[in-house]
Amino acid sequence: MLDYYVNAGPIADALTSGGEAVIIRGWIHRKRSSGGKQFVIVRDRTATIQCIVDKAKVSDAEWKAMDSAYLESSIILRGIVRKDERAPGGAEMDVAELRIVHSGEQFPITEYQSPEFLLDVRHLWVRSQRLIKAMETRSYVFRYARKFLDKNGFYEITPPLLTKAGGETGASMFEVDYFGQKAYLTESSQLYAEAMIYSLEKVYSFAPSYRAEKSRTTKHLTEYWHLEPEMAYFNNAKNMKLQEKLVSYMATSLAKEHEDILQAFSVNKDDLLKIRPPFKRITYEKAIDILNQKGAKKQWGDDLGVEEERMLTAEEDKPIFIYNWPKEIKAFYMPVNPKDPRTVLCADMQAPHGHGEIIGSSERIWKLDELLERMKEVHLNLENYQWYIDLRKYGSVPHAGFGLGIERVIKWLLNLDHIRDAIPFPRLINRISP
Repeated sequence: MLDYYVNAGPIADALTSGGEAVIIRGWIHRKRSSGGKQFVIVRDRTATIQCIVDKAKVSDAEWKAMDSAYLESSIILRGIVRKDERAPGGAEMDVAELRIVHSGEQFPITEYQSPEFLLDVRHLWVRSQRLIKAMETRSYVFRYARKFLDKNGFYEITPPLLTKAGGETGASMFEVDYFGQKAYLTESSQLYAEAMIYSLEKVYSFAPSYRAEKSRTTKHLTEYWHLEPEMAYFNNAKNMKLQEKLVSYMATSLAKEHEDILQAFSVNKDDLLKIRPPFKRITYEKAIDILNQKGAKKQWGDDLGVEEERMLTAEEDKPIFIYNWPKEIKAFYMPVNPKDPRTVLCADMQAPHGHGEIIGSSERIWKLDELLERMKEVHLNLENYQWYIDLRKYGSVPHAGFGLGIERVIKWLLNLDHIRDAIPFPRLINRISP
C-alpha cells in the first residue's frame, strides 16, 4: 500500500514524463465510469491529469475504494503516464496502484450554485479551478511588487494595525476597546511609513487595512491588502513615475511568466504587455469636463464614483492618472498646490476598462505650521497625532507616497467581475464568515 509520506511529484511534471512510472497525490476533481474502467481527473496545486483505473489491473479493494470515493477525496496514485492528445492536459495515467487517503462526505458544491452559497462555503470553494488560478495570481503579484521595490532600494517595514490615530480622514474606521482606551483598526499605515523615511529614506509596508465604509460595489472590501511606499525627497511628478513603473512591472511580468493563468480568465497577454510608461495624465478639472461632455452632471468639488470612473476609463488600454484634486475632498496631509490653491498635490491612478481607482497618492505636508493649520481646519484631535506632528519638528524633509490596493489590481489584471474573487476570504459589509 502506498505510504502517506511517499515521495510524490507534482502533476505538472508527471504530464511531461515519458512513459516512466510516477507517483502523484492530489484530490479527485471529476470522475466517471465506463465498463470496467474509471476515468478520474486528479488535481494538485500545479495541474490536473486524467487517471484510468482498470478493474483488471488493480485489486478489488482499490477498485471498490475508488468506486465509492466522493469528489474532493484525497488520493495517492502510482502509474505510467503516456501522451494522449484526447485527454485533458494532453496526457493520462494508467494506474497501477492507488490509495484513497480520505473519502469523507459528499462534497456539497454542485455545478450550479448561487454566489451567496459559494460565499457561505468559501472555505471549500477556494478549491475551485477559478479561485486556485486567482490565488496563484495573488501570490505572484505580491512577489512582483516586493521584487520591484526591493530592486529600487526600498526597505519593507512592519507597522502596527492598531492605532489611536486616523489615516486619511479619521472617519469610517472600526473602533476597538484597547484595554479601556478607544483605538481603531488602521485604514492606512502611511503615517507610520512617514516616520520611517527619516531612518531608511525609501520604505514600504505591505499589510491589511480596514475601511468601515458601507459600500456595496464590485470593488470594495472592508479588509484588504495595502501596499504603501513612502519616499524622502519625492514630489508628485516623481511619485507618479514610480507608480507607473511598478504597475507596468507587475502587469508585464504576469503576462511574460503566466500566460496559462491569463488564458484561464480569457485575458490576452498582449494587452498586459502594452502596460508601459508613460500613462496618460489629466487634471481633476479636465476629468470633470470630460465627464460632463459624456452626459454626467458633475460640479467642481464632487468626488468620482464607480460610474464616473467607468466613463473615464472604459476606452483606455492603460491606466491613467487624475491629479490635483480639490482640497476639500482630500486628506489633511496633502499640501496645497501653489499654482491653484483650490487643489492639493495628489494623484489617483485609475485602471483601464472601468476597473476604477487602484492607487491614491500625494506629496505630504512636511512643514510644521502648514500641518497644524490643516489639521485644525478638519478638526482633528491633535493629541492623537502628537507623534506624527513631532516628525515635522526634527529634520523634516519633503516627501511623498502612495497606497495601492492589491485586490483592485488583481481584479483589473484578471478582468474579474467582482473584487471578492481576488482574495481568499472576502470581508464585505454583510459578511465576516467564514
